[in-house]
Amino acid sequence: MRILIEEYQYDVTKVKDILHGIDALENVEGKVSIHYVGYYYNTLLKDCVFILPKVLLKDVDGQELAFGKYKPEDIVAPDKNKEMEVQEKDFLYKFAVWIYRAIVVFKNDKRNDIDIVYHTKIAQIGKGSRRLSNTYLDILLQLLQFNKDNQSFFFFIVKNLHSGYNKINWTRTISRETVIVQGEQPIYLKPVNKKRLINFDEELLVIFFSILNYIGDTYGFPKNIKCQFQLIKGTQFKTYLNGYGRTRLRQIKYKYFSDKALELWNLCYAFFDEARQVFVSTEKKEYLLVKSFYVVFEAIIDELIGDNPLPDGMDKKQEDGKVVDHLYTAKSLIESETSQTYYIGDSKYYKMGHPLGAESIYKQYTYARNVIQWNLDIFNRGDEPQSGVQLRDDVTEGYNIIPNFFVSAKMDEAFNYANDGIEKTDRQHNRHRKEQFKNRLFDRDTLLLFHYDVNFLFVLSLYARDNASQKSVWKCRVRNKFREEIQDWLQDDFDFYAMAAKPGVDARQYFKSHFQEILGKTYTPFADSSIFSLALDKEDPEKNNEELLSELERFFIVKPCRLGEKPEPIIEEARKTEGSMAPAPEKDGVLMVMMENYETKNKNFLTTGKLAIGIKYTKESMEIVEHLSNIGYVLFHHRNPIGQHLFAVMNACSVISSGEVEPDRYKNVNTTEMYVSVDIDTSVELDASIIDSSKKEWTKATRYDAQYSIINELTLN
Repeated sequence: MRILIEEYQYDVTKVKDILHGIDALENVEGKVSIHYVGYYYNTLLKDCVFILPKVLLKDVDGQELAFGKYKPEDIVAPDKNKEMEVQEKDFLYKFAVWIYRAIVVFKNDKRNDIDIVYHTKIAQIGKGSRRLSNTYLDILLQLLQFNKDNQSFFFFIVKNLHSGYNKINWTRTISRETVIVQGEQPIYLKPVNKKRLINFDEELLVIFFSILNYIGDTYGFPKNIKCQFQLIKGTQFKTYLNGYGRTRLRQIKYKYFSDKALELWNLCYAFFDEARQVFVSTEKKEYLLVKSFYVVFEAIIDELIGDNPLPDGMDKKQEDGKVVDHLYTAKSLIESETSQTYYIGDSKYYKMGHPLGAESIYKQYTYARNVIQWNLDIFNRGDEPQSGVQLRDDVTEGYNIIPNFFVSAKMDEAFNYANDGIEKTDRQHNRHRKEQFKNRLFDRDTLLLFHYDVNFLFVLSLYARDNASQKSVWKCRVRNKFREEIQDWLQDDFDFYAMAAKPGVDARQYFKSHFQEILGKTYTPFADSSIFSLALDKEDPEKNNEELLSELERFFIVKPCRLGEKPEPIIEEARKTEGSMAPAPEKDGVLMVMMENYETKNKNFLTTGKLAIGIKYTKESMEIVEHLSNIGYVLFHHRNPIGQHLFAVMNACSVISSGEVEPDRYKNVNTTEMYVSVDIDTSVELDASIIDSSKKEWTKATRYDAQYSIINELTLN
């Protein structure tokens, strides 16, 4: 067995014979590299060659070393390398099996590009031109092939094994058992069958099928066990692997005489024997190779992490020609129950420790922008995506967070296939944020990117076994891990709050009036659409977080709420103590101003908030003057609950003459000599849906006059 490593620059003179029969790329300096991964038989050396993935290589002090210890040239013939540990050699033998299985699974999946796979049938055991193989893969393939080719042999043995064993031994039955006579017929309740002796043919078959069961469970090879024997499994089979298998086979070897039985015995013994030697017939060319192994790695990660097909009719090949590796929908980072978002991933097939390139990071941001636009296009057409994902919020005009992540491979130093080893890379290289404006997490141009390493051996073996249940369990676990750890990272950088409008506050109008101050800081992710999420950068780049919070707390209940935490109980508890009318609950008087064509006239006062409301020497006007100190609200209306607009009064009101009205103060009428000077807070329009202006009585003569009321008298029951 010979070992080469993908893309490593070998000296041509040292590997020329090994490369016989395969294409390789040679440069002007006499170096050569192979851009395949897989297996082929070298007819010149009469030995098999495994080309293993470059993920085995690690950069150590400027040198590319296998396992971080050996020059690849030194492990070309691992059996001859005395420095390599037994564990490392054993790993290479079995690692080749996993690579073979992964390529087979990839090749059998019709969704993949199989044009990169090159395959001719692996050699079969038999007579004729033969070679001595000591590869673990060869032995496994011969075991599988023997099972496929010798079904009639197995059934012949099984038929002979059971022949006569169910016949009754009447001599022993009559002499030993009590007879019951019924209707002149003797009846024996416990007839004695012929005694069954140990059959060594059966034991060999049990060992053989137990091996098939083991390699099926371990590597995902098809078992095709059609004979119903009680197989050796679990801990008992481990004792066979640890030496008892060879011992027991040697004990029963002399029992076999037929060619088929001896052939089967040799195969089973080769499986347990550390030397792993078996004679294999040789064809001129035999290989299973894949070019561009990064494509296989992408398929592995996509199968184990992504959605297939992609959600909402998306195509991996985007309109600008870029190809997204992985995409799936899962729980939003903010809301834990119903809200979904897209997760966009990119797998990076590098040598261990290889840093991300700036181009890769830039491309990943482009993927996210394309996905956002795809989602917006669905809504712009008047449709809804099947996934239910809505990235843009029409109330706050904020955007949901779209997590982007890289997944690259690493090698487990203990050669552990059972541990996924998935972890974020070091803090300096695992987090990337691209933003157009500071302190706007919920912004279309704020894109987040995270980087994970995963144990290559784990994902390779999970993919190669092709066990749907095992893949589903890990997919669920790793998706939850991504979500929880990205949440933790965001909470390192941002303070998150849940906020809900106080009674009387029109949240939609507030967001509209304060668009520039809160754009990108608020979003509506929760099942209760009246509750909003607020995110503020802890570094406070604009130096106004405290001021903004103070302003928001005038009109909203604002409480800390961690990502994924339910906001409803937090808001409900706060409402018990903070649920009063905002922003001036101590003044419940309402100055009612009759105003038709409000949308046209409001342009004259919404920028300044300064009003001069005309009054006369009438009962209604005198009531206004009497309660000037209690006016907390101004209600614009036209004697109808529809089309009302409610604002809070900022300063104390006063009565002034026509000549005292400032030039920038808007007069609602010009036919009077007396006015009420009032300043309103136009930064937020309060919720007028709970008010009915028609509840205030009026006469035909006073229809257009201003009036005074108390807000509770106008509130809908």
